[in-house]
Amino acid sequence: MTKALSNLRICDFTGQLAGAGATRHLAAFGAEVIRIEDPVNEGRWDILRGNAPFVDERRGIDLGGAFNNHNVEKKAITLNLRTEKGKQLLTELIAKSDVVSENFSAGVMDRLGFGYEDLTKIKEDIIYVSNSGFGASGPYKPFKTWGPIVQAVSGLTFSSGLPDQQSAGWGYSFMNHTGGYYMCIAILAALIHRRHTGSGQWVDLACTEAAASLTGPAILDWSANGRPMRRNGQPDSNHNDWPRMAPHGIYATHMPDTWIALACRNDEDWTKLRNLIDEPALYDQQFDGLDGRIEKQTELDKHVSRWIQHYDQQALYQLMLDQGIPCAPVRTPQQRVDQDPNTENWGLWPTVKHSQMGQVRVDGLPVHLSETDWYLENGAGCLGEHNEEIYGEILGYNSQQINSFKDQGVI
Repeated sequence: MTKALSNLRICDFTGQLAGAGATRHLAAFGAEVIRIEDPVNEGRWDILRGNAPFVDERRGIDLGGAFNNHNVEKKAITLNLRTEKGKQLLTELIAKSDVVSENFSAGVMDRLGFGYEDLTKIKEDIIYVSNSGFGASGPYKPFKTWGPIVQAVSGLTFSSGLPDQQSAGWGYSFMNHTGGYYMCIAILAALIHRRHTGSGQWVDLACTEAAASLTGPAILDWSANGRPMRRNGQPDSNHNDWPRMAPHGIYATHMPDTWIALACRNDEDWTKLRNLIDEPALYDQQFDGLDGRIEKQTELDKHVSRWIQHYDQQALYQLMLDQGIPCAPVRTPQQRVDQDPNTENWGLWPTVKHSQMGQVRVDGLPVHLSETDWYLENGAGCLGEHNEEIYGEILGYNSQQINSFKDQGVI
């Protein structure tokens, strides 16, 4: 099957996940992603290279599990940009590429001599994509970030937690994942523009601004209704005020750290749940209508929680499902990855072949195309694994020349 992006070549400096995640998706759909790494520091600009988790007792620069997951289907070359010959080779590769992508701190590529203006002199229609914490302009430009910092500065961390407790955040590095998605979309948009106009451009992505765009509901609530994000009882990460439903939340079952989500959309759902609970206090007319249940929601939740805590998660899920009450067990990652037949049928965690680790399972993509679908077969390239292929087949150097580049410390 022909892949959708098989005509695309990316000269890739990305790392971790905020950048590497973007080019990972493009590689899955067939783009030739050539990962540029420094032979002097063994590619350790990406701190995931050679770091845990590991598939077995072996350790080494090519055995990092997270690095492999984020760089499947990419080719790996080494190139020392401290040398003039290294810069020449990069210039030649850029001239044969469609995209140059990176997620360094702002200004790094300029200091290397490969900022956007320099790139356009190499290839006029090049698409240059930079993904930094605060973008390439503004007073925060010099600052460096990481996923949790982005989330804190953007306002996301402030928006999550339990009542009367400190902010909990949106997971450790939520914006590393989401930043990669934004970057991937931006690359595709620039490619479409170039197809229509023949012109490349600089795509400047500020990950913190991308995160701020996710605070829209809180901004709207304040702008339109004058309600601050943090107020009495808010936020409550186990409870949802919208749409108006009651009960509507996540409740603990009888086993430690097992939960079930429940939503009574209307009086019919509530009547079914009340009949299951069979608690006399819940038959008070104050709970008959939605307005009353919302007004007395704290009391209502106490009764619902007390009942749910007597049940096994799966048994309760089946009981409410049989009654047509909207609910879902809160699954652990292990349950979703290893024990869910629908996930397995979707192929969301395919197995790839890594040249040193062997057969390793990795993240797939949550989308399928009927004619040009993605597939993942090859693990991440080991350090310099594709030097012969890229310098030979693409740039036209013979084996003797490539060996001399290595002897000279160029690759």
